[in-house]
Amino acid sequence: MLKWLIVILIAVLVLGLVMPRLAARLPLGRLPGDVRLRWRGQEYSFPFATTLLLSLLLSLILRLL
Repeated sequence: MLKWLIVILIAVLVLGLVMPRLAARLPLGRLPGDVRLRWRGQEYSFPFATTLLLSLLLSLILRLL
């Protein structure tokens, strides 16, 4: 249990440090399959493809551990 807690903590720290730098380079949220709607001056985002991609990557990483 403690091992998984440490792994999750390290993963969150690494993602917190790396994601701001990668956000400008990666098309996350702008992939084909991500839906953006504008309605009455509000913008709504439904990142279906991004969610699927991140889920597959996370599953692969956890399977390798």
